[in-house]
Amino acid sequence: MPGDRTMKSRTAAVVLAFCATLAAGCSGSGGSSGTGGKVVLRYTWWGNPDRAARTEQAVSLFEKKHPGIQVQTSFAGYDAYKQKLATQAAGGDAPDVMQLDYRMIDQYASGGVLLDLGKRTALRTDDIDAGLLATGVVDGKQYAVPQGRGTETVVYDAKQWKAAGVAPPAQGWTWDEWADAMRALAKKSHKPGATDPGQSEDAFEVWLRGRGKALYTKDRRLGFTADDLARWWTFTDGLRRAGAVSSAEQTTQLDGSVENTPLGRGKAVSDFNWDAPSSGYLALVPGGPTLAPMPSGADGTPGQYFKPSMFMGAAADTGHPDQAAQLIDFMLNDPEAAAILGATRGIPVNESIRKDLTPDLKDFDKTVADFQSSLEGSLNAPPQAPPSGDNALQTTFQRDYDQVSFERMSPREAARNYVTEAKAELRS
Repeated sequence: MPGDRTMKSRTAAVVLAFCATLAAGCSGSGGSSGTGGKVVLRYTWWGNPDRAARTEQAVSLFEKKHPGIQVQTSFAGYDAYKQKLATQAAGGDAPDVMQLDYRMIDQYASGGVLLDLGKRTALRTDDIDAGLLATGVVDGKQYAVPQGRGTETVVYDAKQWKAAGVAPPAQGWTWDEWADAMRALAKKSHKPGATDPGQSEDAFEVWLRGRGKALYTKDRRLGFTADDLARWWTFTDGLRRAGAVSSAEQTTQLDGSVENTPLGRGKAVSDFNWDAPSSGYLALVPGGPTLAPMPSGADGTPGQYFKPSMFMGAAADTGHPDQAAQLIDFMLNDPEAAAILGATRGIPVNESIRKDLTPDLKDFDKTVADFQSSLEGSLNAPPQAPPSGDNALQTTFQRDYDQVSFERMSPREAARNYVTEAKAELRS
């Protein structure tokens, strides 16, 4: 999910040390041919050592099944990976095959960095949900293909929730019912019911979709008005003032890690997060975290959706587009590769593989798979990948809400400020 929140805390030193121990090695460069005249592909991704080890195993299997292709691999933590990929792309040296985040696609596709995969017959997409597949389309071309899927969740401490005597979350509950539960939890448990969602563009999007709107239009403009945002921030600001969600001081300690959320610090009963990264709460919440659906609109319209956890793409100037497509196809569709990779990149998007793999999942992977299964068929199609300006606007969103939560601006003033800046960013 956005940046794999639990991955961001990995240090470069750990990553580099682990690279050195991998049998296949981690290489940062490649050529057009390897030993014995083999085609060489550079393949890069972000993640932790477990994901790296599994990926190396899968790549070794690919090389065994495709003896004419050699794959040179490299990986890093998310922030380092994002920076390096941006540098490579700007210098015309993008890797042949790369892992992509949702918010990278529009930027790299519109910048001419990515290959149109829709023209590659070696890449099969028949077993991928059409709505999920469409998230990798920009201007009618399939520039990226989702590799795993995730969804947002209300993640909570079930023991504390039950001890407070509050009815547990249920599918189809509304934002008003969620707010009532937060007030009741705060009253009974003497701590906020949740992290203040006012600072989260992701939570705002779910609320907005539940009202039949969207963050962005198909032509990459804002899909909502200052009035919409003012209503959201008035709603969350009221809950904060009532002590039902975290204080401004607690909320501003958020840094992308679960450890520094109010729930992770034992200062709240619940949080909003993505399903797979919620595994970080296993070490922080006694008895482990419980996952529940996101609140719906007042009429029951779901704002929650299945989102690609990450994508695979290929460089537009790769010298080996067919072989790059073969590698992507293998990572997505080969049953043996799927058995090796498990849920390290989210629950697989290939529907046949997902059905075969799910019964064998264990521990929190199974928790996530069961949670997603409970939502199957009840969610609307995901939006297209956001415009490249959204990266900067996420920071702007949090900054402007800080002005609300510290009572320096009214929700309406902050909303007008954000919309003005957002429109300027999206025009640039």
